[in-house]
Amino acid sequence: MQNLVILAGNVGAAPEVRTTQGGTKITQFSLATSRPKRDSEGKILRNDSGRRVEDTEWHRITCFNGVGKTVAQCVDKGQKVMVRGRIHYTRWTDTENTERYGVEIIADEVTFLSRGRQQQSDTQEHGGLDDDDVPF
Repeated sequence: MQNLVILAGNVGAAPEVRTTQGGTKITQFSLATSRPKRDSEGKILRNDSGRRVEDTEWHRITCFNGVGKTVAQCVDKGQKVMVRGRIHYTRWTDTENTERYGVEIIADEVTFLSRGRQQQSDTQEHGGLDDDDVPF
């Protein structure tokens, strides 16, 4: 059996980096995924202006080591990325002695589906490159 998740969506905020006492760098960011809302007959719902209505879910993505370093350097709010990793559940007791639960995605790979911080600055510095010229 395998714990595998693949998500594609938009980054919600610039990644945050922290370092553990042992020196491991951890990079975290939020990822929004959306799907169309449907009525009881399975038809896609539309708003008054004719645009489809979507359900958005937020996911906490955690990256370590090289993946985390690349994400911290290149990913920015609004960028489209695909994350391949695994689901990780956590349980802890807070300061008020209440048991809490959480879930996060531990990323093994993050693929850039749109330009991030580094690619945008490279493009500006080099006078503009075609999409085929910029590696993701």
